Amino acid sequence: MNKLLFLFILISTTPVYSAAQKYFENKTSYKTVFGQCPSKIVGRLTLSLIKEFEKSNSLLDVKKKIIDEKLEEKYYLSSYKIKYNPLQKMLRFEYDCPRPLMNVQIYKKDGEEFYTAVLTENGKLYDPTYEVLLRSEKLLKGSLPHMAIPVSLINSNIHMKLTSMLNGLGDNFRKDISEVILNEKKELTIILSVGRRPSSAFFGQEYWSEKVSKLEKIMNTMKKKKTIPAVINLTNSKKIVVKFSDTI
Repeated sequence: MNKLLFLFILISTTPVYSAAQKYFENKTSYKTVFGQCPSKIVGRLTLSLIKEFEKSNSLLDVKKKIIDEKLEEKYYLSSYKIKYNPLQKMLRFEYDCPRPLMNVQIYKKDGEEFYTAVLTENGKLYDPTYEVLLRSEKLLKGSLPHMAIPVSLINSNIHMKLTSMLNGLGDNFRKDISEVILNEKKELTIILSVGRRPSSAFFGQEYWSEKVSKLEKIMNTMKKKKTIPAVINLTNSKKIVVKFSDTI
């Protein structure tokens, strides 16, 4: 009787074991590389894309979802890669997000604030929530400089020109920038803070990248001499006027 009972249990449990084994063998594994992205919010994106992939095992459907729902913009992505290894049954997600450059205040003609945004290294303007998310995960430390720009110039994509200029600066010099101001006439002013002392640089309407390169050299030289210019006028690209009022 005991032998028959044992044989019955063995026969009954074998198919169940095989089914469970087959399930785990067919189960896809997942790996996520967050890069400089806030993991909390991008983790939600990964879960959403996994569900989409599991419907049909199609990377094309995943790509379509990203495009149709504008998920790159929604989740602050600067780049992403999704790879599937059918032999290992491994789905790999790789993300990266842009470095924030400045807090931006977009203002109306009368000077009243219109809205605020975060300017990033790829020239895009993101909701201020992006900065909050980065700081919450310690992906952003220290304060961001401020930029003021009229709403009338936003559609001209002039902020892309400013982004290119800022990306060309050295990290140490960029840390000295306190504020960037662009007026309705497209005249640019950069206010620096060196040793907590302000210095205003006037760029005028053109040749900003060339002028900011000259400004960086001037400031590096002045720092070595322990002096700080109160005003640096670069509106004339052939003539630089420097006025001093204090030392560092």
